[in-house]
Amino acid sequence: MDNRNFTLLTDLYELTMMQGYFKEKATDTVVFDAFYRKNPSGSGYAITCGLAQVIDLIKNLKFSYEDIEYLRSLNIFEEDFLSYLAGFHFTGDIYGIPEGSVVFPYEPLVKVVAPIMEAQLIETALLNIINHQSLIATKASRVCFAAKGDGIMEFGLRRAQGPDAGTFGARAAVIGGCVGTSNVICGQEFNVPVLGTHAHSWIMSFPDEYTAFKTYAEIYPNACTLLVDTYDTLKSGVPNAIRVFDEMKAEGKLGKRYGIRLDSGDLAYLSKKARKMLDAAGHTDAIISASSDLDEYLINSLKNQGAAITSWGVGTNLITSADNPSFGGVYKLAAIKKDGDEEFTAKIKISENPAKITNPGNKTVFRLYDKETGKIKADLIALADETFDSANDLEIFDPVATWKRSTLNAGTYEVREMLVPVFLKGQCVYDVRPTMEIRDYCTSELNTLWDETRRLTNPQEVYVDLSQKLYDLKNSLLNKKR
Repeated sequence: MDNRNFTLLTDLYELTMMQGYFKEKATDTVVFDAFYRKNPSGSGYAITCGLAQVIDLIKNLKFSYEDIEYLRSLNIFEEDFLSYLAGFHFTGDIYGIPEGSVVFPYEPLVKVVAPIMEAQLIETALLNIINHQSLIATKASRVCFAAKGDGIMEFGLRRAQGPDAGTFGARAAVIGGCVGTSNVICGQEFNVPVLGTHAHSWIMSFPDEYTAFKTYAEIYPNACTLLVDTYDTLKSGVPNAIRVFDEMKAEGKLGKRYGIRLDSGDLAYLSKKARKMLDAAGHTDAIISASSDLDEYLINSLKNQGAAITSWGVGTNLITSADNPSFGGVYKLAAIKKDGDEEFTAKIKISENPAKITNPGNKTVFRLYDKETGKIKADLIALADETFDSANDLEIFDPVATWKRSTLNAGTYEVREMLVPVFLKGQCVYDVRPTMEIRDYCTSELNTLWDETRRLTNPQEVYVDLSQKLYDLKNSLLNKKR
């Protein structure tokens, strides 16, 4: 994961198309948009994530001698094209919405403006990175929202679809709101907190449960969370934990952070019973942590049942986004500029499915905030040369149901352009922030959503409108094709 060369992390057709462009001497500059069409997991929003790894991809984009030899062995690439690849490097521009931002369907998360062969090559890897991390960050934000301020620990490495998915997924989960991860290599790579307790095997390896607890507490007095459900939670686990806590307290060894973890059974019932037992023994500050196939819906249900749990370990359903295991991002050509042309020519993909008709042209995204509350009023996809001034009235409208219109009065709203430069002329101009800083930024971004948009079921959708200029361009192309 340290600066690995992912140049061949691509679908074969990217390379065969590149060879076709090479033979045709195509040097057009193109605009590609990476966007998605539907929020995952029934959410009212998504969190964009993975831009730092896209930057690593582009910085290390080059064909090694071994890469060229492998491509030669396929017997489908000509020598002049392979010679071109041997000297390949990215020279274009990339714009992106900053990691940790809340985003919505159809708006470009990443925009690539580059020679057509360069833009084509990076399609698959870019989507692979952005799709996966955005999916997990979005899922994590929902799980954290359900916990209502309790800490969520990402515990999913052993169930992830491979080492990279487990590690970059853990990074995305932390950005989405998790307080830390059990994944040690993620902690090392991205300087995020690593957390954990012990397994049932620790307890089973000792002659009895008390000895296992006592030994662990003496080794880790300042991070003593004991797993109490190996044998019998209420008759054995909790009483033995209390005995150890009593002894450690009497010896002056009990740290400030200690408690128990539940990993099975009726978590609502057991946590409430355990809370009473701990409180009666004078351990009112002992935490109760829970795991066991949790997701946002189960956590929400347990909270509504009055479960006495304040810390949650979430694994499989988070790291795999089990209810919605793919993000669905796509990468579509939006404009072409031929050699000698000064302006881009807009391109549109037409489909019998209206949802798959693309927005043409070289575009950007503006976010419109309610000035009084700081909440998002709408997003506006516009052409890149458009500007909007909050000192003027602004009429926005639904691009499908165009009779649905709203006027934002001057001085009542604020405007922010979401797409920012990442690469210009092949050089990175974007400052990648530490993961925990991106997490803080994501928290502030989530606070710009209305409560109705954050609810877990049937959320209110945020309006994503088209500027009048972009709407007219799209319709003119549709009418022309018709």
